[in-house]
Amino acid sequence: MKKWVLAIVAACFSITAWAADPAYQEGVQYKRLAQPVPTSTDDGVVEVVEMFGYLCPHCNNFEPLLEHWTAEQPDDVKLVTIPVVFGRSWEPLARAYYAAELLGKVDETHKAMFDAIHLQRKRMRSVDDLADFYADYGVEPDEFRKQYDSFAVNMKLKQGDSKARGYQIEGVPSMIVDGKYLVTAGSAGGHEQMLKVVDYLVNKERAN
Repeated sequence: MKKWVLAIVAACFSITAWAADPAYQEGVQYKRLAQPVPTSTDDGVVEVVEMFGYLCPHCNNFEPLLEHWTAEQPDDVKLVTIPVVFGRSWEPLARAYYAAELLGKVDETHKAMFDAIHLQRKRMRSVDDLADFYADYGVEPDEFRKQYDSFAVNMKLKQGDSKARGYQIEGVPSMIVDGKYLVTAGSAGGHEQMLKVVDYLVNKERAN
């Protein structure tokens, strides 16, 4: 009887330990990149990249979860967001994101852009449509157009495309931890689980 009780206690302890530190497996819940991609962070800071697209409904659904996750991160974790360009209709919105970044308006406009597209059903078909949107957040239309077609935005688009190829991005949202590990909702088992896998990998990088 005593042995049976001890066995149950041991089993419960094992289940609790697994729940606290789940055994995520490389090649299952996440993928190690064959060639690590250089990060933009200082030593001691773990970079977490989100690849997204404003037109992607999954990215729209993921955004509130990511916003909450970001607010809880300590100083040694840095989130970097990069818009992907999967086709012609994606490029104007990627340009708009980079223009807003250069103008210091991403924090004000990022979620609002998702809402405009997915809730209000606005169609951002031209630079004028985008300029009108950002004008509501204090950006002069002429200044927005200037940044939209600027050398700096063109360079950011090229760098973003290079990163996407280095990360082997096939869909969004996707997350990359420290330029080494790729996590997707498909591999992790959902959006919430994706962030748990990211947490696991962040801690793994801290330990290293």
